[in-house]
Amino acid sequence: MDRIVIRGGNRLVGTIPISGAKNAALPLLIASLLTTDTLTLRNLPRLADVNQLVRILGNHGVEYTIAGKRPGESVDAGQTVRLDAAHVIDTTAPYELVSKMRASFWVIAPLLARMGEARVSLPGGCAIGTRPVDLLLMALERLGASISIDGGYVVAKAPQGLRGAEIEFPKVTVGGTHVALMAASLAHGTTVIRNAAREPEIADLAECLVKMGARISGAGTDVVEIQGVARLGGASHVVLPDRIEAGTYAAAAAMTGGDVLLEGAKPEALGAALDALRAAGATVTVEELGLRVRRDGGEIAPVDVTTAPFPGFATDLQAQFMALMTRAKGRSRITETIFENRFMHVQELARLGARIRLDGDTAVVEGVDKLDGAPVMATDLRASVSLVIAALAARGETTVNRVYHLDRGFERLEAKLCACGADVQRLAA
Repeated sequence: MDRIVIRGGNRLVGTIPISGAKNAALPLLIASLLTTDTLTLRNLPRLADVNQLVRILGNHGVEYTIAGKRPGESVDAGQTVRLDAAHVIDTTAPYELVSKMRASFWVIAPLLARMGEARVSLPGGCAIGTRPVDLLLMALERLGASISIDGGYVVAKAPQGLRGAEIEFPKVTVGGTHVALMAASLAHGTTVIRNAAREPEIADLAECLVKMGARISGAGTDVVEIQGVARLGGASHVVLPDRIEAGTYAAAAAMTGGDVLLEGAKPEALGAALDALRAAGATVTVEELGLRVRRDGGEIAPVDVTTAPFPGFATDLQAQFMALMTRAKGRSRITETIFENRFMHVQELARLGARIRLDGDTAVVEGVDKLDGAPVMATDLRASVSLVIAALAARGETTVNRVYHLDRGFERLEAKLCACGADVQRLAA
């Protein structure tokens, strides 16, 4: 199993191109099941999760081609993938595939909407909480599907097609909103989703569906209306830049006292994270090519944050910001409201010298003057990169083990950091 060795102490200075968003790419890939025509997706990141989902779609009969790089294209240009789901040969998503990646459960929506049936294993994914699928299934039931559980599989049926309905989520759910959007696009009649997730990735999926012929209004707000259509066609769509990757490298720049241009980053997509970074002492400026983040020698100030649905502070940036707070001059409090088991990185940060005390859903971080390198272990996708951020500012050498978590969500991480002056090396197993 690969590991990454980081020798800390170097400022990050330079440009980091931001890849296409993983959290947008996955539902966009799944949307290919909604049409018999070709869906072309550009700026797809080269990630283990993307590759895994493409293989899962292939199991359903989706044919795909991945275009190679074109002359003059940089290594940071995203992939172009063409997907053809003209012949769906299997409406079952088996356990051995779905258990490897939670988002693959969402294939239940297009399979049910287009084929009238789906049999999908209950999901797996990062061990950061139970993350039940009850709200996703509630949305499908509202649209007229019959739902049953059989041997660890969700069996959904709608032989006469889905019907438009009012769907009101009791709490904000990104997965539920993705599923409801895709299913309602082919339902008979009008669907209104209330308390919908407002994340940029939701709006990106809706934009692609509209290009395919869907009739959607309000995406990106908490009330979304969908007029169902009989069929969807092909389209070409560019995946939006990854706000979580941008926020991660912004935290790394602030941690190292660096000066980094995050090329392609969108400030409006980062929500409360930019406010927190500025409060911590970073200077964040919007430039023509993206966002510039720098910290010019001043101390890192302690900042209290609470995770919340967009535009609040993203749970996917909680671990990275905690790493930054380990070097703050004072005490900060980080409260996690989205997932109940997302502090597994705390004990690993402590191995580097961080002082963190857990109090229920809140981590109390006492900033320290220095961190020291040590062997650490990645526990989930976002937690793993928090260890990288801490290691960049630690004295000596840090080895991050189990970096397959990093490969799931961060494209060319070592190369991007090294291009800005970091000393990072991947060692093969």
